[in-house]
Amino acid sequence: MTAAASARQILTSLHEVMASRTHAQAKLNQVVEIIAGELSSEVCSIYLLRQGMLELFATRGLNQAAVHVTRLGVGEGLTGTIAQNIETLNLDEAAAHPEFQYRSETGEEKFHSFAGVPIVRRARAIGVLTVQHVDPRKYEEVEIEALQTTAMVLAELIHNAGLVDGEALDDGGKAQTGQEVITGLKLVKGLAIGKAVFHQPRVTIEQTVAEDTEAERQRVYLAFDRMREQIDNMAKQADFGVGGEQEQVLETYKMFAYDEGWGRRINEAIDSGLTAEAAIERVQQRTRMRMREIQDPLLQDRMHDLEDLANRLIRIVSGQLGTAAQKGLAQDSILVAKNLGPAELLEYDKRRLKGVVLEQGSLTAHVVIVARALGIPVIGRVSNVRGLVRDGDEMLVDGDAGTVTLRPSTAVLEAFETRFARSKEKKASYARLRDVEPFTRDGERIEVMMNAGLRDDVSMLAMTGADGIGLYRTEFQFLVSAALPQRERQARLYREVLEAANGKKVIFRTVDIGGDKSLPYISSEIAKEDENPAMGWRALRLALEREGLMKSQARALLEGAAGRELNVMFPMVSEPWEFDAAKAVFDGQLSYLKDRKHKLPTAINYGVMLEVPSLAEVLDLLLPRLSFVSIGTNDLTQFLFAADRANPMLAERYDWLSPAILRFLHRVVQNSMGHKIDLGVCGEMGGRRLEALALLGLGIRRLSITPAAIGPIKELIRRVDTREITDAMKGWLANPPQNMRAELQAWAEEREIEVE
Repeated sequence: MTAAASARQILTSLHEVMASRTHAQAKLNQVVEIIAGELSSEVCSIYLLRQGMLELFATRGLNQAAVHVTRLGVGEGLTGTIAQNIETLNLDEAAAHPEFQYRSETGEEKFHSFAGVPIVRRARAIGVLTVQHVDPRKYEEVEIEALQTTAMVLAELIHNAGLVDGEALDDGGKAQTGQEVITGLKLVKGLAIGKAVFHQPRVTIEQTVAEDTEAERQRVYLAFDRMREQIDNMAKQADFGVGGEQEQVLETYKMFAYDEGWGRRINEAIDSGLTAEAAIERVQQRTRMRMREIQDPLLQDRMHDLEDLANRLIRIVSGQLGTAAQKGLAQDSILVAKNLGPAELLEYDKRRLKGVVLEQGSLTAHVVIVARALGIPVIGRVSNVRGLVRDGDEMLVDGDAGTVTLRPSTAVLEAFETRFARSKEKKASYARLRDVEPFTRDGERIEVMMNAGLRDDVSMLAMTGADGIGLYRTEFQFLVSAALPQRERQARLYREVLEAANGKKVIFRTVDIGGDKSLPYISSEIAKEDENPAMGWRALRLALEREGLMKSQARALLEGAAGRELNVMFPMVSEPWEFDAAKAVFDGQLSYLKDRKHKLPTAINYGVMLEVPSLAEVLDLLLPRLSFVSIGTNDLTQFLFAADRANPMLAERYDWLSPAILRFLHRVVQNSMGHKIDLGVCGEMGGRRLEALALLGLGIRRLSITPAAIGPIKELIRRVDTREITDAMKGWLANPPQNMRAELQAWAEEREIEVE
């Protein structure tokens, strides 16, 4: 008999039993008889989760006296292991398994073989279904599949009959798993408390048994057609994929979307008597179990892709489409997702969205830059977070430590809230410095500017008291658009930003797209083949090749700044000729506007981002033609150390306070002396208090940082005597200590300068 036929027979009988008017215990007693009989098994038992323990509720083959007496904790024995891991066990010799526990009251000593499957509802184990046999043999795959299908339907029937405590389903999983701390990669610092919300909400399957098999099959066929159409159109969507991996992701999705084997397995599940939703979920459960057995990372990624596709299919067939943003956030929330695009993040209510936890994500992802601008803590690279978190779970996000606490205990929650309150108090004290100019103790005025990329970010100028915008990332407008933004639309944005800045300086960086920030409407075969996208076809390299893109942005900036001062900065300049070529584009557009008597900017200042080390070697040749230089420490660090910051193994390996970086920066400062240029640092390094202290010691007098860091850095500046830190830094650079960070920290503590 096939698995489908066997499962169908069991399902038919189960449906009749659960529809009968007998009491719950009698129903379960009949259920174990049916399952044992259909699978020719000498034992069948059902354990249900009650008050955090797995209680033997019904059995055929074990001692009846053990019913409601034998209880196992989640993770205890074979049954507890199945519930904890939500996995299937199939053993020819149960006693040989390391988690085996013998319970004398059950009389199970004579049974050797053992198989068990979790009874799962809403992604939680609410019980375990087991079978046993005297002979030491593994159950056939057809029997295991029938058992798994049965358990799936049994979950619905048990729930509807009220056979499990409500807490097993409704308390956020505390009874099942309790508090859990998981770690990831620190992407955006900060603290957050909220309820877990899935970016793509899970579909709750309320009906598992089909009334009309052919009707269910047609629903699946239609869903497959729609899903394949979506996949085929996906390349046209601006926020599809993750940077340069877009084409690879698309091809993998297509492979699975058109895989006949996947469709056949879903059909077989429908044949067993399941609804379309339940059939897809049944095949998905099997995929999850296979994923646990796979060690190869590449194959694991492929299985994750298949799960993502199954989620898409089940949402289509159930009609439960859309993201949590479209439904709206009802309370303070922590968003849980595999990954996000910047446009997706911006769809959420900023008042309710308190933090983000991603399975993927990297320091260079543009969604991280958006989150940092919004002040939303983000933790990435949290493996299997969507499998560990339940919808509605209480979550504590510690972006400073890179940890997420799920379902915290009362004591842990209170301690976190106390720390959170102290953090808010600290922020309030920084806010009081809004209108205070950042002078050092020895009277040096430090320019503290902020980074921005969204029109709404400009409002932070007044809130933080920043001196201006030292980096306006113009690419955000491109990243959140489905097509290349029209010149008029670009110009309108730049004009609005300058108006909102109310006379404060704004430095516009020309588009830094390409590489890991690829756009579907601007593609290149070279970019697709980039093995190291951060060092590939991106930023000014791309813009100079795509002359239409550069011309359009140049004219938009000139038109948008009409009647005002315009500051333009070119990213990723490697050699002087690249700056000259970019400026020539602006000169051409300026002549065009002059000839047509257009209103022009009152002054135009040009600068570069120093992030490619080669530029430092020829900077003296370029300085006479520049108004300013901004050292981009984020990219500069990875280029200096040949270390990809997106690689979690390397993300924190190289310290910003390494003598290699500090000596490099010091040399740039020294080489810039005698030239009438404004030299500053633009990047995350300048927003950290200890690192900012080091930069002041190197002679840096302009910092452009995230808005959240303005207050803390202002407060630091007012405590520092630049003469003292400059002298100390000279000594450290000449004879570097073994641990520069510790040395600098000790220096600050001696002077009661808080640096954390």
